Amino acid sequence: MAELLRIAPVAGRLGRLFAEAGHELYLVGGSVRDALLDRLGHDLDFTTSARPDDVEALLRRFSPAVWTIGKEFGTIGCKVEDQGTSWVVEVTTFRSDAYAADSRKPVVQFGDTLAGDLVRRDFTVNAMAVALPENRFVDPYGGLADLAAGQIRTPGTPEASFSDDPLRMMRAARFAAQLGFTPAPEVVAAMTAMADRIAIISAERVRDELTKLLLTDRPRPGLDLLVRTGLADRVLPELPALRLERDEHHRHKDVYEHSLTVLEQAIELEGRLPSRPDLVNRLAALLHDVGKPATRKFEEGGKVSFHHHDVVGAKLVRKRLTALRFSSDEVKAVSELVFLHLRFHGYGEGSWTDSAVRRYVRDAGDQLERLHILTRADCTTRNQAKAARLRAAYDDLEDRIAVLSEQEELASLRPDLDGRQIMALLDVPPGPLVGQAYRHLLELRIEEGPLGPERAEEALRAWWAEQAPG
Repeated sequence: MAELLRIAPVAGRLGRLFAEAGHELYLVGGSVRDALLDRLGHDLDFTTSARPDDVEALLRRFSPAVWTIGKEFGTIGCKVEDQGTSWVVEVTTFRSDAYAADSRKPVVQFGDTLAGDLVRRDFTVNAMAVALPENRFVDPYGGLADLAAGQIRTPGTPEASFSDDPLRMMRAARFAAQLGFTPAPEVVAAMTAMADRIAIISAERVRDELTKLLLTDRPRPGLDLLVRTGLADRVLPELPALRLERDEHHRHKDVYEHSLTVLEQAIELEGRLPSRPDLVNRLAALLHDVGKPATRKFEEGGKVSFHHHDVVGAKLVRKRLTALRFSSDEVKAVSELVFLHLRFHGYGEGSWTDSAVRRYVRDAGDQLERLHILTRADCTTRNQAKAARLRAAYDDLEDRIAVLSEQEELASLRPDLDGRQIMALLDVPPGPLVGQAYRHLLELRIEEGPLGPERAEEALRAWWAEQAPG
């Protein structure tokens, strides 16, 4: 409990404020769990017997920065500066949220006791509390023992917990990844039996929980749990579909395990990106092969092909991520990466011209660095010689891109003449012809490199002459 002493000044002051007003206050949930794991951040969660109006009034005496955006759910927040540290505090009235059988929104109910609040929490490791200001540890459901054992259990029966809020089943998967904990057998059994109930949860809440899982340091155990219990069949069916039956000659990889390995390798390469964790990178790595089940074909000689799985996969990704309410920018970026993930193949087998390299950069656009990561991560062969050849080939491609970028400003690839210059030289108004001329000059720029204004003007006039009727 030593870590709890570090937060005692701000938590103790808040506890005394509530006690003097005749209310109970407890540090609770993830804050207690993380304090015991020695990973407490600066966000503190409290629960109280006080109703939201009283909580708001007390917090306004405690801090000049108070917000009430979650008041209808019983939560009031504030920001507090204490001994040089900035704390974000949220205080929630005792409550229990439950879903009706056919509801997509929880019914918020306020309670009167800590025991009633804790029994409705998702897992025992989140059902511990510290009474304030006396710093008394409260652990009615053995959360401390489960924390020590690395086990995920529910305070009541898992069936009751998951019925109250089915999203807790996905949260169990997230904690399996985030904390490295193992769900108890009865938890796995309930998740499997109740997987269909996730259908009442809104796409936005499912998306948010899936995102939190993907952004953990080790998402693989959590994703595996979603697949094993059947939850993934309901929220991300393209993932379990990758568990293709291996053909009798074992001529192709286990695509599901391959995809999880690519995800892990893409995470290892995220240091190349401006910031991490990177959601687009991880979604693209996980989903890059989702087009394979629909394109699998058994060829003569026992071979297996997946022709055009990049194209099919990009369409599937757009459809699924849109259904899960990911942003349009995220959907576009991930689907483009899936579409482009095979583009590099063949580079090491033949000589790419400079124009082919320029097209690669042009097509990748602002996703070039993520495409570098995905392409490198997509190598999961155990043949060390083959892996070394692929790394060397991609090193060579990146070197060529760097050289051409320095010479030609590939990052902002554009024709030698802009739209205004094209209109002036051809004496035409804005319209489709200007766009056609622009694209023609861009193709020349890609094929031949920088032309310079004079050669570009000659090429434009020659193209314009060809457009004139017979």
